[in-house]
Amino acid sequence: MKIKVMSIFVDDQDKALKFYTGVLGFAKKMDFSNGPYRWLTVVSQEEPDGTELQLALNDNPAAKVYQQAIFEQKTPAANLFVADTQAEYARLKELGVTFTMEPTKTVGSTIAVLDDTCGNLIQLTHLAW
Repeated sequence: MKIKVMSIFVDDQDKALKFYTGVLGFAKKMDFSNGPYRWLTVVSQEEPDGTELQLALNDNPAAKVYQQAIFEQKTPAANLFVADTQAEYARLKELGVTFTMEPTKTVGSTIAVLDDTCGNLIQLTHLAW
């Protein structure tokens, strides 16, 4: 058993695709529609056959409540691993990304939290080991 796709709700798939590819540096993997439904995934450019992140349109009332609640609680919707949290923070700040937490050392890691502009907070993590 393995994880192939994880989903994150977004309020606008086109805006999310621009952010996740143009800003975070992911590559579009799948993008197809069936009527009003659109299946859209991105993947790490470092692992093009790795785990995909589905950018799922949040048109579900219950999911909207959940997404808003965890955002307001400052709970990240996803955790992305990076080689150097401070370097990614600096690169993304240059691109205008808003952070709700600057790089912070915690037990065994350095983390930062950013706003993906699509209704989510995303944690960046570098493990110390």
